[in-house]
Amino acid sequence: MYSFMAGGLFCASVGNILLVVCTATDYWVQYRIQGALAHQGLWRYCLAGKCYMQMENIAFWNATRAFMILSALSCFAGIITGILSFTHRSTFKKFNRSFAAGIMFFVSTLFVLLAMAVYTGVTVNFLGKRFGDWRFSWSYILSWVALLMTFFAGMFYMCAYRMHGCQGMAETR
Repeated sequence: MYSFMAGGLFCASVGNILLVVCTATDYWVQYRIQGALAHQGLWRYCLAGKCYMQMENIAFWNATRAFMILSALSCFAGIITGILSFTHRSTFKKFNRSFAAGIMFFVSTLFVLLAMAVYTGVTVNFLGKRFGDWRFSWSYILSWVALLMTFFAGMFYMCAYRMHGCQGMAETR
């Protein structure tokens, strides 16, 4: 049970770091505009070596930003709950911290998936028609890796919860 929880904490910690890095960096897409290389993230865009804040209030950027921030926060809450699940003291009999941590990691995974679906759909439709030479960049790829890490963290904690439940049944017999 503890090995699943440790594996889940490792995956969640890496996933949370990746979520923060990919949300904060400016390399979600790269493209050429008037012969110059440009790249943009969720907060800024850079053209010809100079970066500018994205002042436009465009819904898909706001939705992607919000979902990525919510994902990082729920992953962090899952990490805290996961650390607390190593202690056996609980004020509630039916509350299992391993289960709660697993749910928080799955919620984080759902938020990343929603962010990526919104961003991918709009970017492919918008940039694909506007620019011929563009591609997704490393911040975008890190967010998909973060999705996998939070998902596996949830799976590890659900396995730990199931093992704890099986041990509890064996003790009552």
